Amino acid sequence: MWNPKCTALLMLALVKTAIGVTVSVSATASHPIPTTLYIAFFKGDKCLKISVVEMVDYMENCFKIVLSNWSHQASSSAALTAWAAVNGAGISVIKESVPVSSALPNALHVTIPTGKTGQVGFSNSGYNNGIKVTSGSTYTASFYYRFPTSSSFSGNAVIALQSTSGQIYGSTTVTLSGSQTSWKQVTVTFTPTSSPSSLNNLFSITLDGAAASGQSINFAMMSLFPPTFKNRPNGMRLDIANALANMGPGFFRLPGGNNLEGGSAATRWQWNATVGPLVSRPGRMGDWGYVNTDGLGLLDYLNWCEDLNMEPIMAVWAGYSLDGSSVAAGNLQPYVQQAIDQINFVVGSPTSSAPAALRSSLGHPAPFKLNYVEIGNEVSLTHRTFLQLTHFLATTYTSTSLSPSPNFYDVHVYNTPTWFAQNAFYYDTIARDGRKYFEGEYAAISTNSGNLYGTPAQGRLTYPTMQSAAGEAAFMTGLERNSDIVFAASYAPLLGHITANQWTPNLLAFDAGSVYLSTSYHVQKLFSANRGDNYISSTLPSKTGTLFWSIAEKTSTNQLIIKISNTAANADTVTFSLPFSNVASTGTLQLLTGSATGSNTPSNPNLFAPVTSTISTGKTFTYNPPAVSVSVITISLSGSTAPVTTTSTSPTTTTTTTPTTTAGGAIQTQYGQCGGTGYTGPTACASPYKCTYSNEYYSQCL
Repeated sequence: MWNPKCTALLMLALVKTAIGVTVSVSATASHPIPTTLYIAFFKGDKCLKISVVEMVDYMENCFKIVLSNWSHQASSSAALTAWAAVNGAGISVIKESVPVSSALPNALHVTIPTGKTGQVGFSNSGYNNGIKVTSGSTYTASFYYRFPTSSSFSGNAVIALQSTSGQIYGSTTVTLSGSQTSWKQVTVTFTPTSSPSSLNNLFSITLDGAAASGQSINFAMMSLFPPTFKNRPNGMRLDIANALANMGPGFFRLPGGNNLEGGSAATRWQWNATVGPLVSRPGRMGDWGYVNTDGLGLLDYLNWCEDLNMEPIMAVWAGYSLDGSSVAAGNLQPYVQQAIDQINFVVGSPTSSAPAALRSSLGHPAPFKLNYVEIGNEVSLTHRTFLQLTHFLATTYTSTSLSPSPNFYDVHVYNTPTWFAQNAFYYDTIARDGRKYFEGEYAAISTNSGNLYGTPAQGRLTYPTMQSAAGEAAFMTGLERNSDIVFAASYAPLLGHITANQWTPNLLAFDAGSVYLSTSYHVQKLFSANRGDNYISSTLPSKTGTLFWSIAEKTSTNQLIIKISNTAANADTVTFSLPFSNVASTGTLQLLTGSATGSNTPSNPNLFAPVTSTISTGKTFTYNPPAVSVSVITISLSGSTAPVTTTSTSPTTTTTTTPTTTAGGAIQTQYGQCGGTGYTGPTACASPYKCTYSNEYYSQCL
């Protein structure tokens, strides 16, 4: 429960009078900003790669369901979730005597009753009850079939997309032969001729009831794909993939955290069960209440990284699962070997490595790029598997960075918008001792610090708000300022269905027809698309304030990029003093702002979106960031950009100066860091500047 006094203090802080601040910008680039700083983080396979039918395959006693942690037994009615008989057909899920593969032992058994006329068969209502039908788009359907008993039957099956009332939007036919008693795969394409507004549509497979009277047919491994990203078979859903591509993420953390660990050792993610033909992938019970088909597997992840030019951060299992179980020390070796094989699948040579030869046989003979391997998820540095894997990887893959390790750490934090703003200086306090940090999961998820994981009535966010996005942006300005040690950061989770989810908020929400871009998505895109190449030091924001900024240069376009987050409930004023010559008199402003508690939702998906305009700039200019806003200002420097160097340029010239040295070593010129907690660099400032401790952990020559 809120304390009334605390609430009053909070409101007073939010509506404080803006007094303005002047920001002096350094002429020297402090450090490069890693291209991997902003990334995407993935948690499961039912969003990004998605066949539009409810069940892609029939796994051992596992059928996709929502909001349940249990799989359904064959022959139970629950096994037919989303499947329905058409025109009186008999349908059931059976344990096949001759399974389509060892991975998929079950099948859909369909019986055509006698005395039926018209089309008879079965239908599927789509993933979470919805299928989008688009006129002119080519849909690819695939299934396996066999007749349990040979017959003389030969007839056409109609594969269609239709309304629940039977209106056909698009269809094709294929001949099924009663003599086909072994499994045969059928793949067909068809193009709908209309686009219904409703998502309440069906995918159906039917036969002429009179011609097929009395026949029984078994079906397995069914899928229906609309056009995919870059037209890859078994590819990514186009609208979601495009939304992620538009962010320009630097790298991709795979296969997720909890997804890697599994609810138990038996249901952990195993790379070798996720590659090869879909019919060979057994799937498993996921960690978020549904079955993971693993239709999106390791090779699919890696192709996705190449398609978007993302750097993969790949995790390997570390010997423990979400149920708290841990592999005994004497039983670790098979799991260590599986991790080694996983890495070899990615980077090994096909001539000397069986996993690499498998990769080559699947169409990618060349090794993938892999510079980062993460051992486990939220793992103890003293865990046995971690120690064994670290030893092997460090001696075998010398160019691969290990995370976590004595020099690489993965930090996860979910908290309130206020916490993120107040912790914009979190990494400023950390010593520069060679360690690097990966902010592997972060998001503002609640307004109630006393009950972060409560209900919406208790402050939990259903969708990101403008307030939460502004708080995250404030934190991200600190990530940029400290990107000399923070090499990557990822908002999490990435995706959530609007009605079938176990966690909120998510970066992107989706249903069968649309993807909804949140306020946090827009902030991530603003920061990623305007990352810049080098960080430029400047006057620091107040640690207790509500206005935050980060400044970078983009060398390829000779531009200065200023990112500003105002988390207060009132507008503020900030004046920037730039030391460069030939600063353009106008710049481009991208502004995201609006009601603090507002969100982009399915009913109002475009309430928040960045608005681009032109503003007056120059060597000195003033900007008034609106209340609860995120701003990105881009200014052309016309040839006066700063070099990346420990030396400095004069605030009024573009001539690079060489500082003198003393017995104590190098000295810093204006705006250079000269002290603070953990700082070990030069502490002397060139005259007339003095080392000013603006806070205890970061001081500059001013």
